Amino acid sequence: MVDVLGGRRLLTRDGAWVEADAALQNKVVALYFAAGGCASSRDFTPLLRRFHAQLLAQAPRPAPFQVVFVSADGSAREMLDFMRRLHGAWLALPFHDPLRHELRTMYHISVIPRLVVVKPSGEVITDKGRKQIREQGLACFQNWVEAANIFQNFSG
Repeated sequence: MVDVLGGRRLLTRDGAWVEADAALQNKVVALYFAAGGCASSRDFTPLLRRFHAQLLAQAPRPAPFQVVFVSADGSAREMLDFMRRLHGAWLALPFHDPLRHELRTMYHISVIPRLVVVKPSGEVITDKGRKQIREQGLACFQNWVEAANIFQNFSG
């Protein structure tokens, strides 16, 4: 994902900025397309937050996983409110970054919420991350790691 987001700054839910290159290096990245005004997004986000927290608690440091929120909210304020209320400790593409729209096109996002899990190159591992988390829990992560071919030391 560094190939796609490289050179960009991402936002934390607390409003801090981080460099995408450093934050996403050697990680499986889950692009989370969602919006606070969407009931399905509000339903899935707490599950994703728990999944993310459990995974980070079990993974060796640095954790080989990062969620990047790609907002479908109507405004930057809606995006930030949604992030502060329901999100986990993950990152977001800034609301005014035009890449938000490019990613929706690149990954064929027509409905939300959608969790697209990608390799560092941006190549799709699965566009059914939401379903896999619901059905398999942490077990799905090992499949993502193997497909990404970056880490082999997670035992979740």
